[in-house]
Amino acid sequence: MTLKLTFWSLGLGLILALPFSFGQVYGGRIAKGIIVVYERLFRSIPLLVILFLIFYGFPKINVRFSPFTACILGLGLRSAAYQSQIFRGAIQSVSETQMRAARSLGMSRLQGFRHVVLPQALRIALPGWTNEFTIVLKDSSLAYALGVTELLRQGGYIISTKYEPMLIYLSVAVIYLVITLGINRGLGTVEKKLAIPGFAVKEQIR
Repeated sequence: MTLKLTFWSLGLGLILALPFSFGQVYGGRIAKGIIVVYERLFRSIPLLVILFLIFYGFPKINVRFSPFTACILGLGLRSAAYQSQIFRGAIQSVSETQMRAARSLGMSRLQGFRHVVLPQALRIALPGWTNEFTIVLKDSSLAYALGVTELLRQGGYIISTKYEPMLIYLSVAVIYLVITLGINRGLGTVEKKLAIPGFAVKEQIR
């Protein structure tokens, strides 16, 4: 359940973050303003409050979510705000001449972004995105507050059967550690394989 929460939330955040980052770099004043408000709003409110607002607030307008869905929405919407900044920085790291070259070949701005800028930006953004994965994984423990049986809540159930709390919580901590280190190692390998040759050297010269 913890892994489901993490991957679904990251996926939702990624789907929202890519158009947000495009709008922040290439959008007009209104689009940029809306995205900035969204980003600052979700980065400023504690995640637990966001989860409560979604789970307990939406029923007031006759929209109800299951605890699992509410957690994915809360984690995903908050992650989108952070991921949009990761991708915005990565997009701005790609030279503007790349987009000008794409436009000179007859591509629209969106086509140039999709086929030329985005593939390079994704590689650059991978280290920051790996860090966001770690954050979302750990924050998924807050689903405990809505009754989702993720790793921490399952540990609580085991403790209620008279097991030693310290032993169980240490076990939970070790599981989080193993998952985090394992996936970070895997993403680190992908990062090395997708690294743009000479990019780091070029940045150091600057």
